[in-house]
Amino acid sequence: QVQLVESGGGLVQSGGSLRLSCAASGEDFRIYALGWYRQAPGKQRELVASISTGAVTKYANSVKGRFTISRDDAKSTVTLQMNSLKPEDTAVYYCVAARAPLLLSTDYWGQGTQVSVSS
Repeated sequence: QVQLVESGGGLVQSGGSLRLSCAASGEDFRIYALGWYRQAPGKQRELVASISTGAVTKYANSVKGRFTISRDDAKSTVTLQMNSLKPEDTAVYYCVAARAPLLLSTDYWGQGTQVSVSS
């Protein structure tokens, strides 16, 4: 099992950038697939990015080309670099993990961090 804590959220102007970080503790981080979900009021939960234990990445079409997910297994962290932010990106962002090579389930969740993008 792992515990996940997000940080880095905040308020940014449209076109700006934010870098979200997720720190993990507990079981060996290297055996977990990781990802970032977001949830906005009145909208469906969306998996915006995932990264496998082998560092293969996938992105939602809505963020492709703007967001980058990465992992540092030595530091037990996963990050989401968000560039060219749009008001539509406003949401609570959650770090998620699955004890599997690919993020086909979401066994563990962080508390979430708010990202707000002004127009």
